[in-house]
Amino acid sequence: MATLDEIYKHTEEKMQKALEATRGEFVGIRTGRASIGLVDRLHVEAYGTSVPLKQVASVSTPDPRTLQISAFDRTTVGAIKKAIETSDLGLTPNVDGQHVRLSIPPLTEERRKDLVKVVHKKAEEGKIAIRNIRHKSIDEIKTLHKDHRVTDDENKRAGEHVQKTTDKYIKEVDTLTAHKEKEIMEV
Repeated sequence: MATLDEIYKHTEEKMQKALEATRGEFVGIRTGRASIGLVDRLHVEAYGTSVPLKQVASVSTPDPRTLQISAFDRTTVGAIKKAIETSDLGLTPNVDGQHVRLSIPPLTEERRKDLVKVVHKKAEEGKIAIRNIRHKSIDEIKTLHKDHRVTDDENKRAGEHVQKTTDKYIKEVDTLTAHKEKEIMEV
């Protein structure tokens, strides 16, 4: 059975991971600017298996509206192009020898609003994950209390501590959301 300090530590670690996962989701949302993060989650069918794009190519941003993917091996260029075409990026790859270029078109007002809705949905998923972690931690504390391993006062303080930690991470998700929303709505 875990101690209160261990519960606090695990709660903090899990909430940090939930925050990082939300941050990772936000990176993959297009903002009208070229960002290496757009293609981070792409997988390419190469060498008879599905591998992350990073393992078969390097990605750079020669200018704010262009992503350049340079294949390490010329034979993977077709697979990289296909992975981009079948992804949900909505971008058309231009093949130039060993390079695949992606032009990032400016976003329309309607598309920006749709992306903001996606950001809010991802943020809510992150908050739900954080609240679920809080719920499990509170349950562990209640179990300790029920087993008479912590006093009534310690139980109350532990619940407040977990709630403060939860509030801190929810606030961080809100900050990330506001920043991403501002980035998307910038013309």
